[in-house]
Amino acid sequence: MERDELVAYLDEYLRIHAFQDASLNGLQVEGSPQVHKIGAAVDAALPVFEDAKEKGVDFLLVHHGLFWGEVFPIRGHHKRRLELLLQNGISLYAAHLPLDAHPEVGNNVQIARALGVVDLEPYEVGVKGRFPVPTPLAEVADRLGQLTGMQCLVHQGGLDLVQTVTIVSGGAAGLVSRVDTDLFITGEPKHSAFHEAFERRLNVIYAGHYDTEVFGVKALAAHLSERFGLPWVFLDHPTGL
Repeated sequence: MERDELVAYLDEYLRIHAFQDASLNGLQVEGSPQVHKIGAAVDAALPVFEDAKEKGVDFLLVHHGLFWGEVFPIRGHHKRRLELLLQNGISLYAAHLPLDAHPEVGNNVQIARALGVVDLEPYEVGVKGRFPVPTPLAEVADRLGQLTGMQCLVHQGGLDLVQTVTIVSGGAAGLVSRVDTDLFITGEPKHSAFHEAFERRLNVIYAGHYDTEVFGVKALAAHLSERFGLPWVFLDHPTGL
């Protein structure tokens, strides 16, 4: 399909202009005018771009793009990244906060649904809701570990059984001071949030920044594939963080 048609659809579907975000959401690098295969990845990085080239991807969706509100010279690794994309006609489309918050394909709603959370409502760029019945904290952590393939870090500041839950993927540990549910699920731990969680009697599960943000790009690529008939592939380059 036409690249510009796909970009216009994504801009509207993700409501990219509705978010104040340091990320330059939308089409960051313009590649070939025709799209034949979509790639989905968490991070815009050289190994991801090399993988995209090898797998014949000409339209790459990422959660963390190349540009974050700062001007930088096109040299060194920045030059190599852009050079590879441009020389191989690979378009780069980034969706940061719009993909976190999306009510259908967002990172957080996808995690919530996979865990069986119901009565979902927006919270920041995440969601909050409840488990149908009070659930052991360890069981929730095990479920998350099975979803991500990683062992979660559990800080049990509250009770063994949890029912209400807030989910904000990635680096949202700073929200510990404001979360008012039994459980907070996020990605990356932060030292400054450690004591407050226990003092507020809040359970926190850290399931990995990368690992909590694979859900959105996968769901978005699958949605585009179903709507437009385009093949897609997930380019997995985990950071372990």
